[in-house]
Amino acid sequence: MNRKLKMGMVGGGRGAFIGAVHRMAANLDGKIELVAGAFSSDPKKSKLSGKDFFLNPSRVYGSYQEMAKKESELPVGERIDFVSIVVQNHLHHAVAKHFLEAGFNVICDKPLAYDLKEARDLRRIVKKSGKVFALTHNYTGYPMVKEARDFARKGKLGRILKVVTEYPQGYAVGDIENKNDGKIASWRTDPKIAGISNCIGDIGTHADNLGAYITGLEIEEMCAELTAFIPGRTLDDDGNILIRYKGGAKGLLYASQISNGDENNLNIRIYGTKASLEWHQEDPNELIIKYHDKPRQILRRGNGYVCNAAETNTRTPFGHPEGFVEAFANVYLAAAKSIAAEVAGKKLPKNPDFPTVEDGIRGMAFIATAVKSSNSKSKWTTMLK
Repeated sequence: MNRKLKMGMVGGGRGAFIGAVHRMAANLDGKIELVAGAFSSDPKKSKLSGKDFFLNPSRVYGSYQEMAKKESELPVGERIDFVSIVVQNHLHHAVAKHFLEAGFNVICDKPLAYDLKEARDLRRIVKKSGKVFALTHNYTGYPMVKEARDFARKGKLGRILKVVTEYPQGYAVGDIENKNDGKIASWRTDPKIAGISNCIGDIGTHADNLGAYITGLEIEEMCAELTAFIPGRTLDDDGNILIRYKGGAKGLLYASQISNGDENNLNIRIYGTKASLEWHQEDPNELIIKYHDKPRQILRRGNGYVCNAAETNTRTPFGHPEGFVEAFANVYLAAAKSIAAEVAGKKLPKNPDFPTVEDGIRGMAFIATAVKSSNSKSKWTTMLK
């Protein structure tokens, strides 16, 4: 295209962490411009947020319904080309549905929806609309995650035997003994807003998505134990899951918000018959390759030996670390290519390298199956679809 894509945002106003991350990521490569938004359910706060972002006041709306209506009345090239949705879980379906049916492309924060039923309905709406729909499972955007995917998909691990994925955080541990004074209590612990799970729904889905992205393996069944250690809470803050994959591989997934001392320690280890690999989100520029009969290798981002996907998703030379925002930006950049094609009336790229509505369905099925298994006496539970 001969212009920047025009972006609108729903949610993400003053004080919203994830909204700021989305804006930084969208802006990083200079191909996207934020021009409109409904940044809060409070019209006054939305207007103030728009002022913070130096937007034309006429493009700052009091509700997402008003935004979709007014923007659709503008000519192509002036109106938004896509909307970024960064509201709470229970609103994802309604907002995405509204904009898709109004003719707009969508980038949505995960999870896809409040529950699996809503997710399935949203998939139907996406397919009917013909629009681009991207989901920000941002950890797939790291260059060395793409290197790991290339390594695994080309058979360099051999037959995959075991996948171990961990996502421990410790920020909530003080609440077990009421030492956080309610500072970290949030909507994520409210089942009316977050859905049927807190920890597994929030970070466990990232761990599952990471394993699926790299290996391509599909879960056949799981045995889950979810726990709410914090008194008074009904939603889990810790989860341990045994996994059986189609084809015979086994898995272990652990996600936690009460793992004392851990910050954001997402990591994955994949064991195959020829080799194994290991990646840590807190040290994302390295990928460790391990063998039983020779020294392990450490592959580093930005070097000439990495695969094409890792190379094209790298912005700075080796030795200059890239991280969380850049990985987020890679999702936006990949989605932008498809959105630009859609806006121009061209054929959409095949097999785009960003999470889609299908990844969202998988994530919601993962949550629903884990909760069902944890509540079941028989434990081993077939993966829902």
